[in-house]
Amino acid sequence: MKSEEKRMRKYLLYLALHAGFFLSSLSGLCAKLAGRQEETWKFFAWYMADLALMGIYAVVWQQILKRLPLTVAYANKPVGLIWAMIWGSLIFQERITLKMLAGAAIIFAGIYLVVTDHE
Repeated sequence: MKSEEKRMRKYLLYLALHAGFFLSSLSGLCAKLAGRQEETWKFFAWYMADLALMGIYAVVWQQILKRLPLTVAYANKPVGLIWAMIWGSLIFQERITLKMLAGAAIIFAGIYLVVTDHE
């Protein structure tokens, strides 16, 4: 049972890590939306949402770093770029190209290599 419990904690830790990257990507989304606003109050609202998300992300990141080696945590950081691609496509109608998908595949292969090598 100990081995299964340890594995579950590890999965939850990686889930928290990627939830943090998701929050970070939402922060970038808010910043981009803030920059597109013409009315000051709308800009301010999006900017405050950006700051709030970055504050939450900072706390999550620090907690992750307490529990994971820095190399493993940082190796997973490019996942935020994948989220940025998704947000760009869904919200801003930006095109996802084959080169972008190939880059994402290389990123995930690198993450896999670092994480599995660490185990």
